[in-house]
Amino acid sequence: MTSQVRRASASIGANIAEGCGRRSDAEMRRFLQIARGSASELECHLLLAKDLQFLSSDEFRGLEEKILEVQRMLASLVQRLRGPVLARS
Repeated sequence: MTSQVRRASASIGANIAEGCGRRSDAEMRRFLQIARGSASELECHLLLAKDLQFLSSDEFRGLEEKILEVQRMLASLVQRLRGPVLARS
């Protein structure tokens, strides 16, 4: 469990970094989406850790708030890379 949490956590930053090294916004968005997936995976592992009583409910809530904040930031960055949405007629 610890190994999976560490791997998912490290994957978030690693995918952001890899996306920054790419040449296009489309590739950057792809890696940001992968980072969002890793954040969701981390959230799942932490929920399981709470259910198995490896984490207290308070510890889980604090970590979950941070994960949700990271997920929101990643979603916002993906939207910015897509550019403005044009009004459709």
